[in-house]
Amino acid sequence: MKTLLNSATFKELKSLHVVIAILFISTLYVSSCNLLFSEGTLLHVSDYTVSLLGKYLCYALLALAVDLVWGYCGILSLGHGAFFALGGYAMGMYLMRQIGDRGVYGNPELPDFMVFLNWTELPWYWLGSNSVLFTIVMIFAGPGLLAYIFGSLAFRSRVSGVYLSIMTQAMTYALLLSFFRNEMGFGGNNGLTDFKEIFGFSLQSPNTKLALFIATAIALAIGYAISDFIVNSKMGRVVTAIRDAEDRVRFVGYKPEHYKVWIFVVSGMLAGLAGALYVPQVGIINPGEFSPLNSIEMVIWVAIGGRGTLYGALIGAIVVSYAKTRFTAIMPEAWLFALGGLFVLVTLLLPKGLAGLLGNLLNKIDPPPTSDQLEKSPATSTLAAENK
Repeated sequence: MKTLLNSATFKELKSLHVVIAILFISTLYVSSCNLLFSEGTLLHVSDYTVSLLGKYLCYALLALAVDLVWGYCGILSLGHGAFFALGGYAMGMYLMRQIGDRGVYGNPELPDFMVFLNWTELPWYWLGSNSVLFTIVMIFAGPGLLAYIFGSLAFRSRVSGVYLSIMTQAMTYALLLSFFRNEMGFGGNNGLTDFKEIFGFSLQSPNTKLALFIATAIALAIGYAISDFIVNSKMGRVVTAIRDAEDRVRFVGYKPEHYKVWIFVVSGMLAGLAGALYVPQVGIINPGEFSPLNSIEMVIWVAIGGRGTLYGALIGAIVVSYAKTRFTAIMPEAWLFALGGLFVLVTLLLPKGLAGLLGNLLNKIDPPPTSDQLEKSPATSTLAAENK
């Protein structure tokens, strides 16, 4: 039994190590090609590509957050765009305060849009937004608090299934409408933009763009390691059991709503971190990020990549985001049809997503042991001896 457990643990660690290693090598390759090779050479990676890849990694972290609640706990959230946008607004507020008197109106205290709307002082919820520490706290606390309040109300009322999905979509749509209003003090329809610098470094500098890309890769690696630890822990196994048979879990003495709230909060904070890293790399955050369509697209990333496999969520987010970049450049009006078609095809032909396809290919190269081989293996012999 001990041998079998050790073998299983090794496989889990190996899987985590493989993903982290691929991420590390990819980041090192992109960084080296950006710094060492001059523009115009074959191996050069442009600053634009670095920013684009940084954005894809943010989406991968966001997909990881969605997979955590949907793939492992069965909570189909169609409102994760709300957590992503709140993290983005927390970072955007900090970046706006860093503009200082370099704005159009030259006001050192108020952002341009507030001067334009004749505001005379900062609203109370903007106080502290010029502090790095306060911003980091808000990146996690804002989405986490929303996830806790929503989760506590919904899960303790035993709302589930399609009703919960509709409620999450209503939540993000309500925030979309609220943030569109100029009275909210978040820039209304235009949002927050025209950022100059982050932590004292110019956002236009290629070195800053590369540093943001590397920071995003590190955040994704940490987020992946945390998610891997959660799903392989005892609490993670309870969460998975809730997905498969919630009533049985409740019958044996657990309180599923507590575990659901906990995993929902963790997922919300991961999504908020993705939003915070996304904003300085794209240079804008506006209410469009709350759009329910964005949240639906996140679910499609996970479905195409492979629900319930952390690495599948990463693959789905990167593949679909790359396809979107290419399609919207060639045939922008056809992108939504292509996305819908891809989702239908994967659902019908690849129910386990691209991760399932990858697993089948690996099994053909290195087939799993047969029952006869298992019976002859030392681990099985040890187990049989222990059972005797």
